[in-house]
Amino acid sequence: MPEKKDDIQKIIIDEEFSRLLPPLEEHEFCSLEDDILIHGCMNPLVLWNDILIDGHNRYNIVRKHNLPFKTISLEFDSRDEVISWMITIQIYRRNLTPMQLTYYRGLQYNIEKKLHGDIERVSKNPARGQNDPLQGRTANRLSEQYKISPRTIKRDAQIAGVLIAIGKESEEAKRSILSGETRISRKQLREMASDPDTDIIKTATEIAAGTFEEKPDAQGLKSAVDTKKAATSKTGSHPLTSTIINGANEFLENIRTMSPSTTPKTLKTTIRTYINDLEKLYNEI
Repeated sequence: MPEKKDDIQKIIIDEEFSRLLPPLEEHEFCSLEDDILIHGCMNPLVLWNDILIDGHNRYNIVRKHNLPFKTISLEFDSRDEVISWMITIQIYRRNLTPMQLTYYRGLQYNIEKKLHGDIERVSKNPARGQNDPLQGRTANRLSEQYKISPRTIKRDAQIAGVLIAIGKESEEAKRSILSGETRISRKQLREMASDPDTDIIKTATEIAAGTFEEKPDAQGLKSAVDTKKAATSKTGSHPLTSTIINGANEFLENIRTMSPSTTPKTLKTTIRTYINDLEKLYNEI
């Protein structure tokens, strides 16, 4: 992979690749821009058949300021292989929300399962037995890569499929869920995987219109605080007990789905969100 100087006019921008991952926050982009203006573009842009697959923010900055840069080219057999590689690189590099981590791991699972479909189909052959080393190979490989269970990887894949379907109805609704602006639990998204399309359309429309409300029995604090407080149960427990437990469960699930490579900033963001929810709940009492 030798580095080479290149003409920016020769670089092809693919819309699917450029929109695959969320844009940097404004302050993050400004910080990167300042660093490049001072030190130059130290990291080369990565290309596949002249298509930019890594370094979209650096590309925008060097183009804006007409700065010199270098490129390297990688070889892949398909677009799906490129996307899988891009996800792996960016998960380790970006500060992603817990829902974004879930989505991209699930997307990668679905892509790699399609790429290695023959292996998956052979592994499911009953004649090979449950001890077949190929059993669940894609999920096992990704679980080792991200240090989480194969079950979590497969659940992530369900959620990714639902988010893709929501995005087809409203890209804004999908973005809102991934950014954390719209609160919806993983459990609720997984339940939608087996629901009719009308439910996904309804959810996407409501999120885009700003009228969506998380189900009262879903995980998370916001739904129970924004809706009527549950009546005291027959056992005499406080009406907010289930709210507190659900919020704690969601926080623990977010922590469990993080890998050892999760950046301190992402971990702090997750903890701060939970603290803010607790403070809102505290003020409601």
